[in-house]
Amino acid sequence: MPILESAYARLNLIRQPEQPNEPLQAFDAADEYLLAQLHEQGLPASTRLLVLNDSFGALACSLAHHAHVTSSGDSHLAHLALEKNLQRNALPSDAVTFAPASEVAQGPFDRVLIRVPKTLALLEEQLIRLHGQLAPGAQVVAAAMIKHLPRAAGDLLEQYIGPVQASLAVKKARLLTATPVEKPAPRSPYPTRYRVDQPGLELINHANLFCREDLDIGTRAFLPHLPKALGNLRVADLGCGNGVLGIVYALGNPQAELTLVDESYMAVQSARENWQAIHGERPVDIRAGDGLAEQPMDSLDLVLCNPPFHQQQVVGDFLAWRMFTQAKTALAKGGELWIVGNRHLGYHLKLKRLFGKVEQVAATPKFVILRAIKP
Repeated sequence: MPILESAYARLNLIRQPEQPNEPLQAFDAADEYLLAQLHEQGLPASTRLLVLNDSFGALACSLAHHAHVTSSGDSHLAHLALEKNLQRNALPSDAVTFAPASEVAQGPFDRVLIRVPKTLALLEEQLIRLHGQLAPGAQVVAAAMIKHLPRAAGDLLEQYIGPVQASLAVKKARLLTATPVEKPAPRSPYPTRYRVDQPGLELINHANLFCREDLDIGTRAFLPHLPKALGNLRVADLGCGNGVLGIVYALGNPQAELTLVDESYMAVQSARENWQAIHGERPVDIRAGDGLAEQPMDSLDLVLCNPPFHQQQVVGDFLAWRMFTQAKTALAKGGELWIVGNRHLGYHLKLKRLFGKVEQVAATPKFVILRAIKP
């Protein structure tokens, strides 16, 4: 397993979720570049340091003994990785303070290290929230592999923080250093809102959600086929996003017990606010989690899922397959997993291997809605 070596620490790091024979490492050259530059500049032990979007804790774990470190991001899996990597490297569990992206990390901060996220709206919201949280003389440094660094990232740093200096490339990574200047308090464009016509709903999306401006086309294909009037079933919306599947299912099934779970803190925040607006005080369990990993076995009758096909910039069906496996474990005998997926992804064959009995509920030219039944 690759070791992250820097002037601050020598770390053995793992990714989350773990998979056998993991082909990818838990850090990259952009992490190494950030740590090298920080050491070159000097890091007093009293430094109050904020790390944003540290996917697996590489930066926070490296700096845990060298500054007062707060880590903030939108991924529950990243939070799990941080906790596990602290433990794995014999670092105290309280060596790093974690703040989910649904909350404002409390400064003031002397240094801010940012891994540029895939969703630039998340970066924009994070930069907006830095207003009033930077100490005098603070520095903000963003890092990314060049292939994942859009020009707009520098533009956002300039807009919300101050003048930006781009570094030379090192191992295909680049740093953007922003020098804060006094600016008027910015107004956030998030959350965004859109309407769903059938049924008539208005939904909000916080910054890091997929398809912030409109209902994504997979969910749009799924909604007309959600089952209705099934009584008091125990139902989970797995990877709930802003909660639309669970919310609409609950409208057609007033006795159902709903659980909505997502690994994005901003998704959970959006789902909670949308549920409250539409269902008021109707009981529901909405939580950030590693899918259904914490769900008791045989505790659900129905799982609804529009599975993702990427984790940050890594594309593949590993997360979807894992969600299907979790659903099977959590479902009671005879329970059902309903999913929507692109036709070309071949989910029918994967589900057949896992569940045995799989039926096609509906199809469009691009999507299929499948129903898998636990034997």
